[in-house]
Amino acid sequence: FKYKEYEKDVAIEEIDGLQLVKKLAKNMEEMFHKKSEAVRRLVEAAEDAYLKHEFDADLQYEYFNAVLINERDEEGNYLELGKEFILVPNDHFNNLPVNISLSDVQVPTNMYNKDPAIVNGVYWSESLNKVFVDNFDRDPSLIWQYFGSAKGFFRQYPGIKWEPDENGVIAFDCRNRKWYIQAATSPKDVVILVDVSGSMKGLRLTIAKQTVSSILDTLGDDDFFNIIAYNEELHYVEPCLNGTLVQADRANKEHFREHLDKLFAKGIGMLDIALNEAFNMLNEFNHTGQGSICSQAIMLITDGAVDTYDTIFAKYNWPDRKVRIFTYLIGREAAFADNLKWMACANKGFFTQISTLADVQENVMEYLHVLSRPKVIDQEHDVVWTEAYIDSTLADDQGLVLMTTVAMPVFSKQNETRSKGILLGVVGTDVPVKELLKTIPKYKYEEGKKRRKPNYSSVDLSEVEWEDRDDVVSDVCFISLHSLGVALSRGHGKYFFRGNVTVEEGLHDLEHPDVSLADEWSYCNTDLHPEHRQMTQLEAIKRYLTGKEPLLQCDKELIQEVLFDAVVSAPIEAYWTSLALNKSENSDKGVEVAFLGTRTGLSRINLFVGPEQDFLTAEDKENIFNADHFPLWYRRAAEQIPGSFVYSIPFSTGNLTGWQKLSNISVLCELCNAASHVVHNFVCCSSHVNIKMFFPVPIAQRLKQTLEPCDTEYPAFVSERTIKETTGNIACDDCFKSFVIQQIPSSNLFMVVVDNECFSSLLNCLVHNESLKCERLKSQKIRRRPESCHGFHPEENARECGGVSGLSAKPSLVLLPLLLKIFSR
Repeated sequence: FKYKEYEKDVAIEEIDGLQLVKKLAKNMEEMFHKKSEAVRRLVEAAEDAYLKHEFDADLQYEYFNAVLINERDEEGNYLELGKEFILVPNDHFNNLPVNISLSDVQVPTNMYNKDPAIVNGVYWSESLNKVFVDNFDRDPSLIWQYFGSAKGFFRQYPGIKWEPDENGVIAFDCRNRKWYIQAATSPKDVVILVDVSGSMKGLRLTIAKQTVSSILDTLGDDDFFNIIAYNEELHYVEPCLNGTLVQADRANKEHFREHLDKLFAKGIGMLDIALNEAFNMLNEFNHTGQGSICSQAIMLITDGAVDTYDTIFAKYNWPDRKVRIFTYLIGREAAFADNLKWMACANKGFFTQISTLADVQENVMEYLHVLSRPKVIDQEHDVVWTEAYIDSTLADDQGLVLMTTVAMPVFSKQNETRSKGILLGVVGTDVPVKELLKTIPKYKYEEGKKRRKPNYSSVDLSEVEWEDRDDVVSDVCFISLHSLGVALSRGHGKYFFRGNVTVEEGLHDLEHPDVSLADEWSYCNTDLHPEHRQMTQLEAIKRYLTGKEPLLQCDKELIQEVLFDAVVSAPIEAYWTSLALNKSENSDKGVEVAFLGTRTGLSRINLFVGPEQDFLTAEDKENIFNADHFPLWYRRAAEQIPGSFVYSIPFSTGNLTGWQKLSNISVLCELCNAASHVVHNFVCCSSHVNIKMFFPVPIAQRLKQTLEPCDTEYPAFVSERTIKETTGNIACDDCFKSFVIQQIPSSNLFMVVVDNECFSSLLNCLVHNESLKCERLKSQKIRRRPESCHGFHPEENARECGGVSGLSAKPSLVLLPLLLKIFSR
C-alpha cells in the first residue's frame, strides 16, 4: 500500500454525530419536498378537472381498464374497455412492461366497471395523464404515481396490466391502503361492538365477522381500537385488554382477527351495557393522553336494536357529540332499522345495511367519507408520509423491498357542496427506501446489524434492535412523519480518513480494469438532466473532474476520498499479480479470488482461477456494495479486532448427515493504519480460499413451528472478547448439558465441546411467558402525532348519515340533542 507516502497529508477526523444528522435531515428534506411537490401538482390538476366537469349519468367512455387491456375475444377482437395498450419493459420499473405515456385504471372485482359514477370519475381524471408524464420528466427517480378515487377506482401511472388471481379476482381496493386512509382521515380511537346474541347465528355472524375484519383493514398505526362482543354479558375479544385500546398496527390487527373465529352466538343482546362500556373506555383512554387525541367512534354491528338508547347518549355524548356512532344492520330484515338509523344520525355518524358478504366492503367504506368531512371543509391538504412497509411490486433479486408513500387528499371545491365535505380521493407516489438511502453519505457510516423481526410488514425506528456494546456498528433507520434516527458506534467507525491526491493520479488508478465502484451509490446525481441518465458513476466522475459537465451535481468529499483509496491501494494489484505468476500446480486447491473493499465503495478483485465463479458478481447481492448495505464480508471483518482473521463458512441449507465436507471458506482480514486511532475500516481485504475440511454435524434435527417474537424466554450466549475460555451447564428436561467454549486466537472462531450424554434440543427448553403477550399488544410505537387534527367542523352537514328519510324515531328524541345544547348555554 502507498499509505506511508501520503501519511503526512492524511487527516484523521472524528465523526460529529449532530452535524451528520443535520446534514442527513437537510438532504432528506430536499428529497421529501421534491416528491411532495409532484403530488401537489396532481392534487391541483385533479381538483380543477372535477370543478369543470358536469356529471352525466348517460356518459359512455371507453377507458383503458388495467385488467382488460390487450385482451381479445374468440374472434380476435379487442374486448370492451380492453383496447390495444402498448407495454414495453422498463428497467426503472424492474423490467416490468409499462406504458410511460399513459395511465390505466383498475376497478375492484366487486364493482361494475361501467357504473356511471366510475365512468364519470375516470373521464375527468384522464387529465392527470399529462401531469404524471410531466412529473416523471422533472424527476426521473419517481416510480408509481396514482389517484385512488373515493368511488373505488385506481388510476396508475405508468400504465401496467393487472392479472387476477387463480380465482379470477382482484381484491385490491385503494381505499383500504394505509396511504389512502391516513391522507383521507384524521387519527381515531375506535371501539367495535359486535352483537353475538342468539339471533346472530349462521350467516349473520359470518357477515358480522367479515365486517369487523374490513373495519380493521381501514385502521392504521395512528389509530387505536378494541373489540367487544356482547349478549347479556360483555366479552372482550382479547380478554387481557379489558378496558383499554391498542395501536392498530399489523400485528395487533392480525391477533384480533385470529380471535374473531372464536366468537359464537347465543343468549340475548344487551346493547345498553355494551354502549356504557364503550363510552367509559373511550373517555378514560382519552384522559390518559394516549391514543389518537383526535376523533373517536363506536362501530355497532348488529341485526337490530329495540331502543334508541337516547339516555345513554345524553349522558355521555350530547350536546358536543364528540363520539361518532356508526351502525351496521346485518341481514335483510329492517324491523329495527329506524332505531339504528336514528342512533347514527343523532351522533354525527352513518347507518348502512349489509345483507350479503358481497355488500361488506362498500358499506364499511362509508364511514371514511364521514370522517373525512371536517378535513375537506377546512380544505386542509395535509401531506402524509406512511411508515416504511414491505411491497412486492418492484421486488428485486433480494426479494420484497421496503417502500414509503407520500399522499395528499383531493377535495371538491364546488361551493354548493362545501358543507357535505366531498372527498374525491387521494393522490400519491411510492418512494423506495433505497431512494432515501441515496441521500445518505454511506462513507460516513456503515450499515450495522439491523434485525427485521419475523412476519413484519413495516419497519419503525422503535422496532430496530441493537446491542449496547462498544464495538457495535452504526445504523440508520426511518420512522414516519420525517423523523430520522442515527445510531453511531463507540468503537470502530468513530474516526475516518481524509486523504488528498491529485485528480490525475486518482483517475489513473480509478480506471484500472480490476477497480469497480458501488453502482447504487450516488457519487454524482445523474437523474437531474436527461443527457446524464445513461452515464455510469465512473463516467460521471471523470466528466465532473475534467470540467466537461458543469451541470453535474457530485459529492465532492466522497469523490476526493475514493480517488485517495484508488491511489493508496493500487500496489496491491502488483502483489496479487506476483502471486498468480508464482502459483504452483496445486494452487487450484488454494486461493481462488482475492478482493479488497474500502469505505468509499471502491472494490478491487483478482481471480486466481477461471472466471466461472458466482462470488462478487452482480447477482451476489449480499457480497457487493449497494444502496442497502456494505458487503457481508466487509461487515464481518469490520466487527472484528484489527489484525484478526474472519472465517466465513457457507453451511448447506439442506439435510446434513454424518461428516460434511465444507469448502470455499472466506478468510477476511481488516487492515488499519499504524496509528492507534479507531478508524472506520479504511480498507478491508479478503481472499476466497478453497480448503478441504470435515466437520461433524447432527444426523437429525427436530424442527418446531416458528415462534412469535417476544413470547418466549430462552438461554442466550454473548461473546465477550476478554473472556478466552468458559464452561457452563444448560438445564434441559431432566438432565444438564455441560459445555466448554474456547476462543481461537486471531480469529472469529470458537471451539465448543459439549457433553452428548444429555441429548435434548435447546428448542425443548423454551418456556412460554403468557404475560409478555399482553404487554406486547399494549406497547405503542414511539411516533410523533400528525400536526393537525380534523375531528369536527361546525359547518358539517350531519344529516348526510345514511338514508335518514323515513325515520320513525320519536320527534322528541330527534330534538333532544338540540334542546340539551340550548339548555346548556
